[in-house]
Amino acid sequence: MTDNMKGLLLDDRWAPITSEMGFLETGAEHAAHAFAAWQAGLMAPRGIAVDVRPVPGSLEQALSSLLPLTSPEARRDLFIPTRSSWTAYVENGWGGTDAGSVMASMARRLGCRGMRVVAVPHTLRGDKGRYGAVMFELYGPQQTHWLNYLRTLYVSNDGGKWVFGQSGEPLPFEELERYQARKVRDRFTFEMLEEYLRHLGLSPFQEDFYLPQGAPAWLVEKTGTFIPAQKEYTLAQAQEDF
Repeated sequence: MTDNMKGLLLDDRWAPITSEMGFLETGAEHAAHAFAAWQAGLMAPRGIAVDVRPVPGSLEQALSSLLPLTSPEARRDLFIPTRSSWTAYVENGWGGTDAGSVMASMARRLGCRGMRVVAVPHTLRGDKGRYGAVMFELYGPQQTHWLNYLRTLYVSNDGGKWVFGQSGEPLPFEELERYQARKVRDRFTFEMLEEYLRHLGLSPFQEDFYLPQGAPAWLVEKTGTFIPAQKEYTLAQAQEDF
């Protein structure tokens, strides 16, 4: 189900930042510097500098380095080491992390697998709350049937209607019979997402999965003159409509 998710990361206090997360199967420092080099090439013509620095401390202290949130352009990107071969990725966009295109591109650039994970409880009541979603996308380093996507699965509430979709070759551990459930929202649940991710070596909704002892997170920050429409928001402001 997607309306009563139990066990979201940090009890969902850092939504929308952590409602969607990216993962790269490589080291955090390596990923951060590669991302910074890529972004520096894009930002230099605009006179925007891109810097990388370590962020020590707890997971919540690392997430705090992303504040304030910004729109329409994200200015800070965070790469967090985990107790696995994967590095987590989040950014400071006002609407939450937008991991898909970044992880797909980085997977190709670094020659590794990448991932997009979405877990949003369905809390919409009237004009307040969020449309629920459980999504999983796995990317590879090479061209596939669609860009470098290996596998996609999702159940989401699309403007009031629940939809299910999949593409790519099923992974060996998938419960394929579940995709035929009568209720669309039961075809790919939060619990199924957790189980699939465990098979890939990830426990992204557990705080102790992140920041092995002594390992810092890595913040990539852009500084310079942004477009006039650029605005800053507190986390509380971003959560007002929840």
